[in-house]
Amino acid sequence: MSIEETDSQVVITHPSNSNTSVTILKYGATVTSWKLNGEEQLWLSTAAKLDGSKPVRGGIPLVFPVFGKNQNDELLSKLPQHGFARNSTWEFLGQVKSNPPTVQFGLNPKIANQELVKLWPLDFNLILTIELGEDFLKTAIEVENASEENMKFNWLFHTYLHIEDIEDTMVSNLVGMKVYDQLLKESFIDKHPVVTFHQETDSIYQNVDSDRLIQVVGKGKPLHTVKRENLPDAVVWNPWVDKSAGMGDFEPKDGFKNMVCVEPGHVSDFVVLPPGQKWSAAQILSKQELNYQAIEP
Repeated sequence: MSIEETDSQVVITHPSNSNTSVTILKYGATVTSWKLNGEEQLWLSTAAKLDGSKPVRGGIPLVFPVFGKNQNDELLSKLPQHGFARNSTWEFLGQVKSNPPTVQFGLNPKIANQELVKLWPLDFNLILTIELGEDFLKTAIEVENASEENMKFNWLFHTYLHIEDIEDTMVSNLVGMKVYDQLLKESFIDKHPVVTFHQETDSIYQNVDSDRLIQVVGKGKPLHTVKRENLPDAVVWNPWVDKSAGMGDFEPKDGFKNMVCVEPGHVSDFVVLPPGQKWSAAQILSKQELNYQAIEP
């Protein structure tokens, strides 16, 4: 069987390669592992809570309906940082395609974290689709507004990518993009040919051209390629020394050397979804540049 379900997680193994797999925790519908030919592609804290007691530190947490902590919107400001999708146990809806193996998870107000959804009393349906290719992982989201009023929200795939050494790592193909530095609280055009890391980094690249493939390069070798569908923004984050030390679930404390977050999202402004309408978006992760369209059914 290429799909194995337990009480807490779902594991997909590719039918053509038993060493290629993805593991999804039902709590948060968080991808906690993605292996290509036995090689782990994601970073997961050794202190990550996998028992549903708090959001997972690492993997691919899901951020909805708010990114960060909102101070201005009447409803969204009541929610904790990054909303409630990553704090809720999703329903496993089953397999929808056999090759590439594809599964779906669902979330709605009836099964979401009750303490948090009552702070945001809108009716919604979320469908997360996870597709495991031989050389890619696609995570796609569909948001349906089942309310009788407009729904305003952010979405983000908070993707932690595994790397060998952050100081030998660069993120490319963001030159010329407008960026908001969340540490400096300043916006500017990034004129650097690549993003390098020598201190804490927390930047939101805004309205990045959809055809730009963001690439993580280590020692001149492509490590990860991130393709975005209907996600105009990309957050680049590394906590570095002090921030890592202050996070109780971030282990080992020098783990920042082995991870970089490249996070496709819609976060520099809000999606405004009318009643009865649906919005969808996706990220496709691969080891190197991939012509995804060529392999789509």
